[in-house]
Amino acid sequence: MSNNALFINLLVVICLIIAFIKDKEKAKKSLIKAGISFVKIFPTIIIIIIFIGLFMGFISQEMISKIIGENSGPFGILIVSVFGSVLHIPSLISFPLSASLLRNGASITSVAVFITTLTMIGIVTLPLEIKELGKKFTILRNLLSFIIAIIIGILMGMIL
Repeated sequence: MSNNALFINLLVVICLIIAFIKDKEKAKKSLIKAGISFVKIFPTIIIIIIFIGLFMGFISQEMISKIIGENSGPFGILIVSVFGSVLHIPSLISFPLSASLLRNGASITSVAVFITTLTMIGIVTLPLEIKELGKKFTILRNLLSFIIAIIIGILMGMIL
């Protein structure tokens, strides 16, 4: 277990002890709600594990580092930005997938651009957004978000 995980788990245990000291009934209710939430989210977690396993099974580490690794340059950033813009997957799946990409040779810049475009750009939801917010605003927002996502990714790559 990493130091960060150890620290977070220790902090949670301390907070739970404090919660039980303050109000035992509320703490029990909170744990029950947390358990119910876990049971509801568990199928999604299993799907995430299967999805990442299949993804990593079909794409080799060499392929990942070649296409979106440190030496891929602007082409790699463009590829992940397009995929991030088009894909409509929840953050719950994108974060573990991104961690797997990093472990297998993807650059920090590429992963940052991927996550940022996933959350900021909505090609799949474009028709609904145009209907609700107007065509001009939607196109301008998505175009600016695309540019900003690439800038954020580049900055993250420079900082980290």
